Amino acid sequence: MDDEYAKLIRRMNPPRVVIDNDASEDATIIQVDSVNKHGILLEVVQVLTDMNLVITKAYISSDGGWFMDVFNVTDQDGNKIIDEEAIDYIQQRLENDAIFYPSLTGSVGVMPSEEHTSIELTGTDRPGLLSEVSAVLADLGCNVVNAEIWTHNARAAAVVHVIDDSTGAAIKDPKRLSTIKDLLCNVLKGFNDLNNAKTSVSPPGLLSKERRLHQIMFADRDYERIERASHLEDDSNSRPHVTVLNIEKDYSVITMRSKDRPKLLFDIVCTLTDMEYVVYHGMVCARGKEAYQEFYIRHIDGFPISSEAERERVIQCLEAAIERRAHEGLELELCTEDRAGLLSDITRIFRENSLCIKRAEISTKGGKAKDRFYVTDVTGNPVEPRIVDSICRQIGQTKLHVKHSSFLPPSSGSRDPPQETTMGYFFGNLFKARTFQNFKGIISYS
Repeated sequence: MDDEYAKLIRRMNPPRVVIDNDASEDATIIQVDSVNKHGILLEVVQVLTDMNLVITKAYISSDGGWFMDVFNVTDQDGNKIIDEEAIDYIQQRLENDAIFYPSLTGSVGVMPSEEHTSIELTGTDRPGLLSEVSAVLADLGCNVVNAEIWTHNARAAAVVHVIDDSTGAAIKDPKRLSTIKDLLCNVLKGFNDLNNAKTSVSPPGLLSKERRLHQIMFADRDYERIERASHLEDDSNSRPHVTVLNIEKDYSVITMRSKDRPKLLFDIVCTLTDMEYVVYHGMVCARGKEAYQEFYIRHIDGFPISSEAERERVIQCLEAAIERRAHEGLELELCTEDRAGLLSDITRIFRENSLCIKRAEISTKGGKAKDRFYVTDVTGNPVEPRIVDSICRQIGQTKLHVKHSSFLPPSSGSRDPPQETTMGYFFGNLFKARTFQNFKGIISYS
């Protein structure tokens, strides 16, 4: 009865979205008002992230059963969203009844759909792992149409979408799916991961690859495994800084400072949602290359963080959420005609040149493959230029491009992040008046 009553309230009070291009000189402002429910912040942030919008500021409030968010957003080039069709589409997406995401289950594996077969993998990371997985899939007649691979703290996780190379359709034969799972599990287990490698059947539900990867790595407890390369150990600026404090009104306050990057807010909200915390108030500010976030939270049961062990776990999990997608190493972009076995051939060349793939994004569209790889050498250090030149010659100078290296020193012109004490005082005053007019005034003069 409680669920039916909640559904009735939501139907009577659909989300209201206001998009304003006049209140700020350098960003489009999106205000979302809705009946509050657990996970709604993630749903809104996911819509904005899926549309490749950059969130430069955000103000969040969800007390009293009502949810109100204000986002300052730009496109990828830092410009306002002025195209009317794009504005209408954003409004429609946000005003539609939100999707209810399935709960975290921790099981991963193979799940067929009408268009492709989704394969989910997790195991111990090691050099050449993606090459071995790709070779098995190629031998089994599975063509990879898109995939995302993350590594963190010596763990690896992947969501791979494949089709039958001969039919171009999803693989649905139970016997063949079982063979794929068994062989991939053998690859993942290697010599030292007999208990943790997983290729069991996926739960029902449709989630983005990135959302599932957060769930998979969280379930795999990657946040507990701390193994970092020496060059990162010495660079304290490369690490996120997370603090958790309890204050009056029974809130726990989380502050986070880190390098800014795309989808940072989405990654943090994913983890808080999976850990069953509710963001009651929040503020996000990105300045230059730095990002500052401050959230007032409680557990879904209404209580703040209640022990030192829980506080440490929250810090570890949020650090992991920030680090999983962080650009590590040399970014290589492959653009070429798609064909069966392409991923296997490319990753074999990387392996033969002693490259370690830290993260990868694989996509195909209209017969074209566009892949991104983030690579280091096997010790986690920068790749030598002569090796990069050799790989480009083997693959093709016009097909493989060097895009970016995270090992380059930061720009000397980057500004310092906001001070915690100043932001805490500023945000504390926000509790005194939380009407939309107050929010609009803050946005106009910030």
